[in-house]
Amino acid sequence: MSAHHSKRVIYAALVGNSLIAICKFVAAFITGSSAMLSEAIHSVVDSGNQLLLLHGIKRAKKRPDRKHPFGYGMELYFWTFVVAILIFAIGSGLSIYEGIQHFYKPEPIKNPTVNYIVLALSLVFEAAAWMVAYRAFNQERGDTPFFKAIRSSKDPTVFTVLFEDTAAILGLLIALIGVLGSHLLNIPEMDGLASIGIGIILAAIAMLLASESKGLLIGEGADPAILKDISRIFDRDRRISRTNEILTMHFGPNEILLNASFDFVDGLPAEAVEAAISEFESEIKRRHPSIRRVFIEAQGWSAHAKDIESGALEY
Repeated sequence: MSAHHSKRVIYAALVGNSLIAICKFVAAFITGSSAMLSEAIHSVVDSGNQLLLLHGIKRAKKRPDRKHPFGYGMELYFWTFVVAILIFAIGSGLSIYEGIQHFYKPEPIKNPTVNYIVLALSLVFEAAAWMVAYRAFNQERGDTPFFKAIRSSKDPTVFTVLFEDTAAILGLLIALIGVLGSHLLNIPEMDGLASIGIGIILAAIAMLLASESKGLLIGEGADPAILKDISRIFDRDRRISRTNEILTMHFGPNEILLNASFDFVDGLPAEAVEAAISEFESEIKRRHPSIRRVFIEAQGWSAHAKDIESGALEY
């Protein structure tokens, strides 16, 4: 997924959430609904999260320097993790707190028609933003099953917005149930319970997002299909006696580091080894442009095996 498409998804969500947040705050002020206030807080947190993701995209584009020779690509993963923390701490925490307060001290909802109008409009806007994110994610995942694509995705911006919009739609539905229960059934406690339910949904989304972000932040390898293709390049080359190891790591959605170690055929001249390494690097980068840096080491298998036995390498 290109940065351009990621930004389009984020901008769509940012505009929608900002407008929705204003409407929800007005409705919460007029009606006194706890669930509506929780939804307003939820939209504000989502808007802030989109700003953080845009900041992460901008920071990730910084060029490498002496302090960060591999660049700043992983800043995007850091800010995604911050987003997960904010959803949990602010969105979920405040929603549950407001829900508990209104459950033990319930108040009848005033002017419920305002809530219905705002909730209906919010559902339309959130559904539109969700469709933008969903289509972008589908374009990225191709034929990969949905949940497997989430687990293997290296671009957190799109699935973060998708998670947030999914939580927003579920939250709106719960808020609607709470308002209906409080208004039509005359059970004002349902408004507080709806707010608690929204908080629980946000907590679940935050934990799922934090788990995905953590894997990217501590370093994930390239897609198995990429590794398989790279292995084929080396396996078919007669200058290589044995492949010791192939290691990869994502430094950003489209920035991969490749480190490989080979036992070249005995007696192969140094010039031939250098030529082979140059050829490998050129072909790998041509076939997989996301691999930006390639480091290839010539090492005999016996020496490599000793490193494994000594604990210097672990498999």
